[in-house]
Amino acid sequence: MSQHIQPPAPDSATPAVPYPAEPARTGNIGLGIAAALVAALAAAAAYGGIMNAIDRQVGYAAVGVGILVGFAAGKLGGKNPVLPVVGAILSLGAVYLGQLFYIALKLADYGNVGLVDVLNHAGVSGLGDIWQEGAEAMDYAFLVIGGFVAFGTAKKISD
Repeated sequence: MSQHIQPPAPDSATPAVPYPAEPARTGNIGLGIAAALVAALAAAAAYGGIMNAIDRQVGYAAVGVGILVGFAAGKLGGKNPVLPVVGAILSLGAVYLGQLFYIALKLADYGNVGLVDVLNHAGVSGLGDIWQEGAEAMDYAFLVIGGFVAFGTAKKISD
């Protein structure tokens, strides 16, 4: 344990008194997970909205999801080795939910109905079925990219 030496007061004959160094900030795993979850939900909405706006998927958006989720987990959670794994899993979920949100937005536009109507009628399981029927290799690749980037970001940011 390192100790700092406090310099004596001016014009004082008292010797310097050592005091313990400040402990390193270790973070809070609960806060890291909560922040990563909030970031994942926000990133999923943004990811689906971006895909809807440009009418296609972009790898950079999946990378952005991973960075956002990993940053939140690592920055607020600290060096706990569980956080990169949690960040990766939440990022996978965020990319998947973003893709489902994109499908819901497209269905609402196509059917000329509100998004709430689509979500009430199809539900997450119905949107998941639609996703599974049309999923291509790139859809899975974007899931992996988001998770990989989140893992690396959480690990790096906590150092």
